[in-house]
Amino acid sequence: MKSLRNSVQLIGRLGKDPEVKTFGKSVKASFSIATTDSYKNQKGEKIEDTQWHNIVIWGNLAEVAGKYLKKGTEVCVEGKLVHRNYETDKGEKRYMTEVNVNDMVLLGAKQ
Repeated sequence: MKSLRNSVQLIGRLGKDPEVKTFGKSVKASFSIATTDSYKNQKGEKIEDTQWHNIVIWGNLAEVAGKYLKKGTEVCVEGKLVHRNYETDKGEKRYMTEVNVNDMVLLGAKQ
């Protein structure tokens, strides 16, 4: 059975075209996707809640992402959550959470 300890699956739309970088022989693609849930509040009004997720892909899959994914494309990604922190030029500590992708499925074109 595949490990479920740190596993996440998301279906969403790209907020911008992937940013692809090459580091020697390694290729990295990064972008963000939006996922939207909708529900009705106590007054019966439809409420939409959109969350943005930072996505990172490495290797051959990163090259595929750079070639085929564009802003607005719907995609399904599967991977693990990675938390990291860094310090800005001004000395401020920043924290971020990313999905480090193992697999990806292109679901549809831009709406």
